[in-house]
Amino acid sequence: MHRSGTSCLTGSLEEAGLALGNVDRKRHTNPKGNRESLSIMDLNNAVLIANGATWDTPPAGVCDWSTEQLEWRDRLIAEYAEYPLWGFKDPRTLLVLEGWLQGLPAPQLVGTFRHPLAVAQSLQTRNGFEIEKGINLWTAYNQRLLRVMESHPVPLLCFDWTAECYNAVLRGLAVRLGLTPPETPFSFFETHLRRNTSQPDAPLPAAAQDIYQQLLQRSRDLLADLGVDPAFSVG
Repeated sequence: MHRSGTSCLTGSLEEAGLALGNVDRKRHTNPKGNRESLSIMDLNNAVLIANGATWDTPPAGVCDWSTEQLEWRDRLIAEYAEYPLWGFKDPRTLLVLEGWLQGLPAPQLVGTFRHPLAVAQSLQTRNGFEIEKGINLWTAYNQRLLRVMESHPVPLLCFDWTAECYNAVLRGLAVRLGLTPPETPFSFFETHLRRNTSQPDAPLPAAAQDIYQQLLQRSRDLLADLGVDPAFSVG
């Protein structure tokens, strides 16, 4: 979901050697850039629009890709052929994922989430959305994320973890992905840039609360898998 630490995660993996190609590296809503490829974002938007959807009005089901869009996808993938390890990030990908999976036979998916109220507050600041709309969007995106995790292994990070926990998981995850983490702590993650803090006890709609608890458990599974003390995850 947007505003869930996707830029921080992607920028950190780039520090460990993940090739991203030509991506945005600075914008007013994100001082370090969102690390997104405009070309990939344009394709994802085109698929969504063709299916009567947008990033903030998600499709109800699976998106159909036209022949032209599949060819567009393949041309974009070919641009990364020179890189042994490459990746891309765009939260919209979650809404059109099936078409990408057809073109990438063995991708390694990585996920991130954040407390729904923190996301909704961030969307209110950036987009002027009502809190209710932000939480509904969070719910729609993360429902899809959980469905993807039923059929694909997806290590899941929580952007609300403490800096110590987040960096420890990044290091372990980078090694697992075949990357080389920096000798010093990851510089992309800076606590002061995480402007909206989580409120774990804040009341939520039942659907959002249920999804949030499932995501928390999935993230605890990653902590255990990497041998990171879960005590570090609580601020």
